[in-house]
Amino acid sequence: MNSDADADTTIRFNQSSLYEDVYSTAPNDGVLLMKFTCENGFDEFQKNGSCQNNTTEMLPMDLVFTDENMVTIVAYTCMFIVAACGNLTVFITLFRNRNIKSRVNQFIFHLSIADLVVTFIMLPLEIIWNITVAWKAGDPACRILMFFRILGLYLSSFILVTISLDRYFAIVHPLSLNDADKRGRIMLILAWCFSIVASIPQSVIFHVETHPKYRTFRQCVTFNFFPSHNHELAYNLFNLITLYALPLLIITTSYSLILWEISKKTKQCKEETKCLSTRSRLRRSSVGNMERARIRTLKMTLVIVILPVS
Repeated sequence: MNSDADADTTIRFNQSSLYEDVYSTAPNDGVLLMKFTCENGFDEFQKNGSCQNNTTEMLPMDLVFTDENMVTIVAYTCMFIVAACGNLTVFITLFRNRNIKSRVNQFIFHLSIADLVVTFIMLPLEIIWNITVAWKAGDPACRILMFFRILGLYLSSFILVTISLDRYFAIVHPLSLNDADKRGRIMLILAWCFSIVASIPQSVIFHVETHPKYRTFRQCVTFNFFPSHNHELAYNLFNLITLYALPLLIITTSYSLILWEISKKTKQCKEETKCLSTRSRLRRSSVGNMERARIRTLKMTLVIVILPVS
């Protein structure tokens, strides 16, 4: 009986010493994953108190689940709940009122579709990806999901551009309202086409790669696709310009011209009010409407400009 107890104590001691030895030789950033095998199974470990280390793999902190991933998951989950409630409400409301022919409603309906793509594809993807850290879905899913991941962002930006251009033509060039519906449909079609074309490179560039050092770790990345760092930088600049800079420039310019046009009309109304005192009541009403329109336009411009940047 004592010999069995001594053998069990020896096994536990050797096992503890073995793991302490492995951890003591680990890098400072930590050992989070370790694969450990014995050539002849656990019998060899019982017999010799050690085993042949065939496979030992230690992953650094940036390749495993950490507290930072947990914080990111919580943040994305909160964003998902808020976005899902808000976007579904807008989408369902506009879908029920789809028989009402309104150009603005049509734009907002397509904008809600773009936001739903972001809400139900991009956000869940980021949550699951932060849980697994490594890519577990295979190469086809990597390419498809990376396409839809950026499609929603492009579509949202381009539809905001179409809304700003539609408002610009309606206020600055009111005589072109006869073609407004046709122009709106054409701009929506172009927004969808440009979004799809700009998103296709993502499905070509992104692919599943095995980590060059940690062979069991696989990730959906752009690694080994670009021939040089300058090519990758050029592509990233292209995305930055087409997704943010150019739409922001068009939107800011459109609403600035609208604001300038409203201010000019307000000034004209004030001058006419001074000259035509018999119509002062009507003119004061027009001036008030112009002032309110200018304030609303200014608020809308600030919201649309600040939100994409933030």
